[in-house]
Amino acid sequence: MSWTDERVERLRELWGQGVSASEIADMLGDVTRNAVIGKAHRLGLSGRPSPIKKRPVRGATILNLTERMCKWPVGDPKHADFHFCGKTAHPGLPYCTEHAAVAYQPAQKKRDDERKIGAA
Repeated sequence: MSWTDERVERLRELWGQGVSASEIADMLGDVTRNAVIGKAHRLGLSGRPSPIKKRPVRGATILNLTERMCKWPVGDPKHADFHFCGKTAHPGLPYCTEHAAVAYQPAQKKRDDERKIGAA
């Protein structure tokens, strides 16, 4: 098997689309998964997240929450999908800018909101 310009271009295209090395090997034919990985490495193609090691889809758990992360709770703590926002916290606050705007409202705005709710 030789790496022709066409095969290399196809490798670049499929790699960029996130196709696995095994699938690329099958599509190209007459090449192994390891050969695809080696060629991608020699071409300097960017690394990709492992399809096997999935990252948490959203937010942060109590175990990976740091002082610089937004601690806004999302969901019900009784459910498995409960998490914290996890975005970068606003300096000096426990929340990101978006959640700080909700948590820290001026007193006048809060009274106006309470009046609207009471009038409804």
